[in-house]
Amino acid sequence: MLRSTRALASSTRAALRTSQKGYASVSAPLVDAKPSTNTVKHTYHKSLSNIPETKVTKLSNGFTIASEANSNNQTATVGVWINAGSTSETARTNGAAHFLEHLAFKGTKSRTQKELETQVENIGGHFGAYTSREQSAYYAQTLSADVGTAVEILADVLHGSALNSDAIERQRALILAEVEKYENNSDKSEIVFDHLHASAFQRSPLARTIFGPTENVKSLTREDLATYISANFSPEKMVLSAAGGVEHDALVKLAEKHFGALEVSTVVSGKKEKTKFFGSDLRARFDANPTAHVILAVEGASWTSPDYWALQVAQSIVGSWDRSLGAAPHVSSKLAQQISKWKLANSFSAFSTAYNDTGLFGVYAVSEAKMNLDDLIHYIQQEWHRLAMSVTAAEVFRAKNQLKTSMHLALADGTNPIADDIGRQMLSYGKRLSPWEIDGLIEKVTAADVMKVARQYIYDQEVCMIGHGPVESLPDYNRVRSAQSPIYY
Repeated sequence: MLRSTRALASSTRAALRTSQKGYASVSAPLVDAKPSTNTVKHTYHKSLSNIPETKVTKLSNGFTIASEANSNNQTATVGVWINAGSTSETARTNGAAHFLEHLAFKGTKSRTQKELETQVENIGGHFGAYTSREQSAYYAQTLSADVGTAVEILADVLHGSALNSDAIERQRALILAEVEKYENNSDKSEIVFDHLHASAFQRSPLARTIFGPTENVKSLTREDLATYISANFSPEKMVLSAAGGVEHDALVKLAEKHFGALEVSTVVSGKKEKTKFFGSDLRARFDANPTAHVILAVEGASWTSPDYWALQVAQSIVGSWDRSLGAAPHVSSKLAQQISKWKLANSFSAFSTAYNDTGLFGVYAVSEAKMNLDDLIHYIQQEWHRLAMSVTAAEVFRAKNQLKTSMHLALADGTNPIADDIGRQMLSYGKRLSPWEIDGLIEKVTAADVMKVARQYIYDQEVCMIGHGPVESLPDYNRVRSAQSPIYY
């Protein structure tokens, strides 16, 4: 089955929602928090040591191969992760990366679309793609025996795309319909997060949407798409990532055969200035909508910042909650307790996402209490202030365990998330952090570290507030900005 899908940034949406999905838990004494080795077969640390090594090889042209092999798997996920996305576009070509995603399996110079689809079906493969702001991925899930075929198809799709004019026009119509569906969808979460980027990162590539504006979708040419490929689909920006029933040495040989002759891009990039965060207020008021969607955010940390993990723990402390799950009086999140008590929102989710040179830390809430949004903002800021002044060791202990659990569970759902994790980490860090390394980085975080980063990133810092729907009762921006200082309270 052939499948080309748009996913808003495994490195963007997944990161924007990396907290527990609102569950009930009861605080336990620290002495009872760790299982006894007498009652469990495998300790946590022993389990970590059983995870296969990630092997990495780099070809002479800069193309990287990274894989985690598991001989017990009869299937594998293999794909090419590219260090380019919508931020690699210009204002005029914004939308090109997403457009190419749609064209990925619509025919190459050596295969018609029908031939490509037939070959994919013959091996029972599942092919897909996604585009995010800073990265793109083209991947396949197949039987282990068909990994070689999958790599050859991916190489052909990436560097042999026919960019047929008929296919371009068909996909242009589909993308315009996708944009219309996106704008009219009752789930406004994608829209408000796009508003957040547009407002917080004004006049920078991060401000642009992945779709691109409608006028761009209508005007992008074959030459625009070909230029994007030549500038960004170059070996030094690409990682062949694989997980499951694969052999690393065999992958290296496949990479040498299909990607070894690629030449490094000759496009010279100018010096890039650090992305600036703007304190700002954007409100799209639609009083007829049943729910208000609200985001309150500050600038967060980049992937490589030493503060990244402390902010992740802070996000886990703030937590998430949905009223359909109930049990608010018993959840660990203080914010959930207040929001439930005063019926201020249907749900909320803290997020901490990272980009190459900046990040976002905040809370996204959906509420039917449209005349009490000022109280909702008040309690969010009150929780932020508490992060800066009075976080306890017990809270941090619990949050670290929740964070580690959510991260490991995300990798437990087959080979796809593992290959994605390898690809994204190789592009972001230049290596794949082992479970031991991640465990150590999270364990290092203390209550003092959480309060330190809260004071550095939240206390008296610029804030971006986004409202969509019936948002009449959102407080004045100047009052919200003033409330960033605990002295206000």
